[in-house]
Amino acid sequence: MNEHDPQIERNIKLVLEYDGSGYHGWQCQAGSLSIQEVIESRLGVMLGNRVGVRASGRTDAGVHAKGQVVNFHARTSLTPDEILRGLNSLLPGDIVVLRTEEVDHSFHARFSAVSKVYEYHILNRPVPSALLRNYAWHVRQPLDVEPMEECLKKICGQHNFSAFMAAGSQASSTERNILRAELVRSRPGRMKFTYEANGFLRRMVRNLTGTIVEVGKGKRTASDFERIIRSGDRKQAGMTAPGHGLYLISVNYQQSSR
Repeated sequence: MNEHDPQIERNIKLVLEYDGSGYHGWQCQAGSLSIQEVIESRLGVMLGNRVGVRASGRTDAGVHAKGQVVNFHARTSLTPDEILRGLNSLLPGDIVVLRTEEVDHSFHARFSAVSKVYEYHILNRPVPSALLRNYAWHVRQPLDVEPMEECLKKICGQHNFSAFMAAGSQASSTERNILRAELVRSRPGRMKFTYEANGFLRRMVRNLTGTIVEVGKGKRTASDFERIIRSGDRKQAGMTAPGHGLYLISVNYQQSSR
């Protein structure tokens, strides 16, 4: 017998994994397929009425997720486990619900988060990869790791990151606290940047990575990079790294969300 009263509105948290290759990002957009649109439409089929979902952040076109967090409010007698099984049976293979739980009504996937972790993957070798073409940025020119690591040290802590913010952002503040910034060479030709912060500006990770790669190519120095941070001028920073190398790894919350 199901113990949940369908007359009581509940707050359900989902943790999602998705391959962003076939989508125009997270957010619903007219004329383009989005992750949000797919999730909401399948939830509507399962629950019998359309519900809106809130995400921890809006990933761009082609960006992937291993731990995107969303929540929604609904009146349903389904248990979290039944929601997980039912939703996965309706979703396409490139979107998977990893975990579900009922949370306190005050929980908000975005505003309750205390930090997020992103990874950016690079394939650094002369020839591209047929298998990684949608999952890592192919950089042909050899990259010098040491000055790139110097740049990562410079961004740790509280800084104004307006030089790495995309146009059109509506952020009330351009200051962010980067808790961790690391570069790992997991295997020959493979590089992985990891960034953890209390929040990120629009395309901040991609803009940081694109500029740091220019340092690795010798087009800029670590000192140039430091001056760019201080300038607050997006025009002085480097290119935006492509979306397909970026992964939202996890979203962290201060305490149990229930």
